[in-house]
Amino acid sequence: MEPPGLDVASYIGGFAASPLAAWCALPPWQLCAQSAVIVRELLASLNADEFRIDGEIAIHRSATIESGAVLKGPLIVGPRCFIAAGAYLRGGNWLAEGCGIGPGSELKSSFLFGGSKLAHFNFVGDSLLGSDVNLEAGSIVCNHRNERADKALRIRVGGTLQAIGCDKFGALLGDGVRIGANAVLAPACVLAPGTVIQRAALCEQDPEPAR
Repeated sequence: MEPPGLDVASYIGGFAASPLAAWCALPPWQLCAQSAVIVRELLASLNADEFRIDGEIAIHRSATIESGAVLKGPLIVGPRCFIAAGAYLRGGNWLAEGCGIGPGSELKSSFLFGGSKLAHFNFVGDSLLGSDVNLEAGSIVCNHRNERADKALRIRVGGTLQAIGCDKFGALLGDGVRIGANAVLAPACVLAPGTVIQRAALCEQDPEPAR
């Protein structure tokens, strides 16, 4: 069950009008966990006149893919997206219009809304990014608590921590979020639209209890 107080549409204004609206009942961590299945379903509805479709990979004809990018399906790359040489996309990804994946960046099992960009040498795993989200060089969205014996994730909603019943989820980043260079988001971060994380900062919303 979705924890009370977390309405994805209040973080991502275009969610209800997007192809993902059919999955509006899913909380973001379940959406990401099912990313491969969801992207495969969306692939079946694409217009081959608008997309170059090769197996489980669909690239809009206006998108630019540089030589040396590694693209693994299922994957949908929307209009006017740019994917640089050395980028690595895997695990089921959906990119809306005007997204950018810079050199050396890895995107895994995630959904990006219009205009969102990973600049250079980023990792974003199991995450849902609203429109116009920007990650400066070297910033990371972690998706797993390998440092803890108890790897079950919790999110902070309304000042309280709530278990989400899984051990892999990166972040829900609202529209217009800015992540500074070399910043790190610990797993299960939820950032309101317009949030700014300073360069080299750690965003930790579920600190480990004192021993």
